[in-house]
Amino acid sequence: MSSQKNLSALTAGGLLVSLGIVYGDIGTSPLYTLKAIFNSVVNGGQNVDVNLVLGALSCIIWTLTLQTTVKYVVITLKADNKGEGGIFSLYSLVRKNAKWLVIPAIIGGCALLADGIITPSITVTSAVEGLQLKFPSVSVIPIVLAIITALFVIQQFGTDLVGKLFGPVMFLWFSTLGLLGLLYVVQDLSILRALNPYYAYELLVNNPMALLILGGVFLCTTGAEALYSDMGHCGRKNIRVSWVFVKATLIFNYLGQGVWVLQHGNYNTTLNPFFEIVPSEYLLFMVALATCAAVIASQAMITGSFTLISEAVRLNLWPKVRINYPSNQKGQIYVPSINWILWAGCIGIVLIFKSSGAMEGAYGLAINLTFLSTTILIAAYMKRKKVPIYVIGTFLVIYILLELTFLIGNMAKFFHGGWVTVLIGSALFTVMWSWYVARKIKNRFVKYVEIEDYFEIISELSSDISVPKYSSQLVYLTSANFKTEIESKIIYSIIQKEPKRADVYWLVHVDVVDEPFTRDYKVEFLIPGKLIRIDFKLGFRVEQRVNLLYRKVIEDLVKNGEVDITSQYTSLNKHKIAGDFRFVLLEKHLSKFSKLSFYERSIMDYYFVLKRLSLSEERSFGLDSSYVDVEKVPLIFVTPDDIELNRLPV
Repeated sequence: MSSQKNLSALTAGGLLVSLGIVYGDIGTSPLYTLKAIFNSVVNGGQNVDVNLVLGALSCIIWTLTLQTTVKYVVITLKADNKGEGGIFSLYSLVRKNAKWLVIPAIIGGCALLADGIITPSITVTSAVEGLQLKFPSVSVIPIVLAIITALFVIQQFGTDLVGKLFGPVMFLWFSTLGLLGLLYVVQDLSILRALNPYYAYELLVNNPMALLILGGVFLCTTGAEALYSDMGHCGRKNIRVSWVFVKATLIFNYLGQGVWVLQHGNYNTTLNPFFEIVPSEYLLFMVALATCAAVIASQAMITGSFTLISEAVRLNLWPKVRINYPSNQKGQIYVPSINWILWAGCIGIVLIFKSSGAMEGAYGLAINLTFLSTTILIAAYMKRKKVPIYVIGTFLVIYILLELTFLIGNMAKFFHGGWVTVLIGSALFTVMWSWYVARKIKNRFVKYVEIEDYFEIISELSSDISVPKYSSQLVYLTSANFKTEIESKIIYSIIQKEPKRADVYWLVHVDVVDEPFTRDYKVEFLIPGKLIRIDFKLGFRVEQRVNLLYRKVIEDLVKNGEVDITSQYTSLNKHKIAGDFRFVLLEKHLSKFSKLSFYERSIMDYYFVLKRLSLSEERSFGLDSSYVDVEKVPLIFVTPDDIELNRLPV
């Protein structure tokens, strides 16, 4: 608790950490945002004039104000889940409000993962392309591929040491951004007219290419979601205060680029205003600094993707995957499967598009969907907090209209690369949606029985020496939420399939709760000394190492004298040797004779394909496979009542 309080406190160290973790994506937007806007206009046959520059800059400034400052910094950061943020943390807070809220949560999560593929590609490529100003013949692609590959390779070793450099590097980056922009702003103070929202309004109303321009403007705020996702690492106060500095430096840099464009007329699409405002003698330094900032932005997206997937697994929205903990740094995880999927995606994007300009079409569309999803979930959170309905309505109208307008603008880029984002996001959506729906279908066919009806049989079986002993301590994982119930399949496994005699039968239930770091348990002695149930309540960010958790509970029970796990075999009992443990996992399969619709059968077929590719049950629960038996049971039991037969006379 104290560490959480320290994390939430406003400190110089916390502000520096915020700069290093939170702002990588939004902080590298000046590399390509104005370039994307002006290139789209010039390619569309328009000239870059004063009205266009002032209008574009005004759109950027007010997008950063409305979308990033008001929506995320002021409003969304209030929706903290025990200090944690992110779209799945937000979903955990509101999922009991309405079942359909899982849809925006899944869409937002998939869009964030898709963005995790696009962000490293465009940011690193944009930074390295600065070398061509000094060395026109240099080949950018091999350098970009090498940097991206190295970035993904080091993930497995942990980034604790590198992470300590992120804050100072990003402080230098933002300070340099602000200084470079300010040097040009003082040359033409009339550029400050862009602070007036009238110029944004004038551009959007009168320019026939307004929607295309908005697609470029949106790039300035693509990293806004990170302000919320990384709240648990930095604390709300540190993010809010550091954003004042970050926003000021970003606006100065955009304004400075605008001054340079006005000073040089006849805008050339081969130029990047960002690097043009850098004095030639400092160009290589700026390229190196931009590359570092791009790597930090990419690192933030990668680690964010790891956290997102680990939460999705525990919320039953993603197949079980291996999760490693490469360092002692709190919250740092490594998901090998996602790491290499992201790497392959980034390499593919770079090889397909070959330049940051070509990638701009693919960028923005994904995160736009995340923004819309967050808006819907925040409105649900406001309702839960009993915020007046007119306030919720105003919030929804403003941000749904704003983000739908941006979405329409981004859809204009669909055939210029946006299709890639849609394709990646759709593929991820099929995985999350199928896994979620399949679990609902499975639960529908789980039959529960009153466990009390079997107390006598279980007690007698435990003492029946005519039945070979299966294990001293026999453990089943149960999904029954109430201690009075048990799956009929578990009773079938114990009593009928192969009678399993044990000294003690254990039922272990894991309940994932909406708080992030809860680690609670309770013990129920259903049949004293014979049948014991353990209920774990674990937060959605807690690793479900059932084997270790179970053994820790047993140690506590033995220490308190509540259970005796000494072996009942005569030769071992006299030496006080502990009995053996065995876990039995019931693995469901889909029988050919099952009453499912075409849609449900398709979902289940896809689910079982994903299940074969995912981590096995024993490994996902942290169980030693040498102590685990896996029994296959049909998802749907077929009874004689389901079959019609006609007996023919002899």
